[in-house]
Amino acid sequence: MRQRGLAYRIGVRTGRDQLHAAPFDVLKPETFESAIADCKALFLLRPPAVANTKATLNPFIDVARKAGVKQIVFISVAGAADQPWVPHHAVEQHLKAGPLGWTILRPGFFAQNLGAAYRDDIVQNHRIYVPAAQGRVAFIDTRDIAAVAVAALLDPATHAGQSYTLTGPEAVTFDQVATLLSAELGRPIRYEAASLLGYVRHLRRRGLPWMQILVQTILHRGLRMGEAEAVTNTVPTLLGRPACSLAEYIHDHRELWAA
Repeated sequence: MRQRGLAYRIGVRTGRDQLHAAPFDVLKPETFESAIADCKALFLLRPPAVANTKATLNPFIDVARKAGVKQIVFISVAGAADQPWVPHHAVEQHLKAGPLGWTILRPGFFAQNLGAAYRDDIVQNHRIYVPAAQGRVAFIDTRDIAAVAVAALLDPATHAGQSYTLTGPEAVTFDQVATLLSAELGRPIRYEAASLLGYVRHLRRRGLPWMQILVQTILHRGLRMGEAEAVTNTVPTLLGRPACSLAEYIHDHRELWAA
């Protein structure tokens, strides 16, 4: 939005001295009206720590609509439409029950996980260690998600009432991911398929809280079962260019894994 010269506001719990920031907390309804005042479009992302979306995000959506917001772009997750236990499901249903001014984005597995959740293992141990077996994953670059979100915010007439599943251009195994990293970094990176129990122990040794360990383990079990292998052409259709490949992401961020 900044690059396009458009007015925008960022809702934040902390760091309120930053440019265009406004106090906002989904757990504090008293912050809703001032945060959304005079806005015509809303980009909504669920905070990972918020599980009860019916009591938090849905009331905020109601406030936003009453304040005059005409388009809401919500970042959901792939498969949320058919999984009522996923927190995003309740938000999707709430949006669909109201006015048509909404667009739901359902991205698959992030390429950026390589530079976040997997980074320490890659840098310190030269390996990817997850319980995904030989499951294939259509990694999506979050830069593509952002580009689609901007399009939906700026052109609501085209995207209102639409739900898009977003993936990368191909599904690859973690062995192939390790090969891509090795070629880009100039040193061998291996994929070591973890057992579910071994992965839990590994994450616990790294000091992760039990809830995060549970979520990550379930997520990677899904990768093992092929839940993230489907490839869609949504990104190239909407953006008029190919989706970013995993090789592009690794090349553009190679400094993250410097030895």
